Amino acid sequence: MEIAQQIYKDESGWTQIKSTPGFSSASCDLVLAFGSKAKLGAKKALKELSEQYPNAQVISCSTAGEISGISVINETIVATAISFDKTKIKPALVNYEDVANSEEAGITIAKKLQDESLKHVLIISDGQMVNGSELVKGTNSVLPTKIPVTGGLAGDGTDFEGTLVGLNEDIKQGNIVGIGFYGNELKIGFGSHGGWDEFGPHRKVTKSKGNILYEVDDQNALELYKKYLGPKAEELPGSALLFPLSMRVTDDSPTLVRTILSVDEKEQSMTFAGDIPEGATVRFMKSNFDRLIDGASKAASDGYYFNEQPVNPELVLLISCVGRKVVLDQRIEEEIEAVEEIFGNETFYCGFYSYGELAPSSVGTTCDLHNQTMTLTTYSEK
Repeated sequence: MEIAQQIYKDESGWTQIKSTPGFSSASCDLVLAFGSKAKLGAKKALKELSEQYPNAQVISCSTAGEISGISVINETIVATAISFDKTKIKPALVNYEDVANSEEAGITIAKKLQDESLKHVLIISDGQMVNGSELVKGTNSVLPTKIPVTGGLAGDGTDFEGTLVGLNEDIKQGNIVGIGFYGNELKIGFGSHGGWDEFGPHRKVTKSKGNILYEVDDQNALELYKKYLGPKAEELPGSALLFPLSMRVTDDSPTLVRTILSVDEKEQSMTFAGDIPEGATVRFMKSNFDRLIDGASKAASDGYYFNEQPVNPELVLLISCVGRKVVLDQRIEEEIEAVEEIFGNETFYCGFYSYGELAPSSVGTTCDLHNQTMTLTTYSEK
């Protein structure tokens, strides 16, 4: 595997950051371009990438912050170009408006990529129009559990107005891109951890529809949430990033975290990035700086293994939640540094801050939608 990374800024255009000695743009298979919605939407930078890497599939998405090495930056585009030695890739693109719902989008993507030699699927999805829970429900219904599905939902800073996802120069709202990885040489690891503290009573969801929450414990959920937020209720939905919900669908299911995407004052409801089913148990959460950073370290420790054997990855894709970025603020790079402590400074790191993260909760389970986690995927052909 050969890798090169560049950064795009308005004043200087594309500038190379680092590359492996044998990298060739002509043999590049895949480019991951994460960046500012305005810069991606202008399409100039994407056109230049396509010209520079004529034989590559260019996957792009807008973010709530870009990860370059162990730095967290904003208002740029960071592109990571990858040439695989023996692994083949195949893209699949679906737009939300061309299918019945998010679950159907997941089914369509999975069917396009399904093959006996499939080893991994990376999904980059619109972060506002798409219900992440239903999306992975669709992929899980088609793909076997042994195929790890990871990825994330695009971001739009803390504006929550609309996100962009692209395949090559086709970039727009509602896009969902899947990349299938094929062959026996690729080693994939993954990990996903949060680090938030739960507080207050456990509450039961008594009225919801999909990812829209109306009532908990037979009380208006939005009104109750505002009481916990206090003065910060005036800053909704952005302030909801500070107080996500933990959720367990059943007593035996894993604990997932859910973040609010929008509120509807007229309907007195809250829309989340994933489903909040009736009967689920939820609890309020708050930040703990040290535990958030420790969560990133735990995710990296999990991603260090492939088939229970330690692997030194050549590339680590980090997808962390915008809520973590808001809370950690000036300390945000500490969670990237915690990952580097596990993998070392010779590894290439790329990624973005998202509106949702996709990964199995543990080895041997199907993909879940996560919020407020550090989720990473490791790649190696060594």
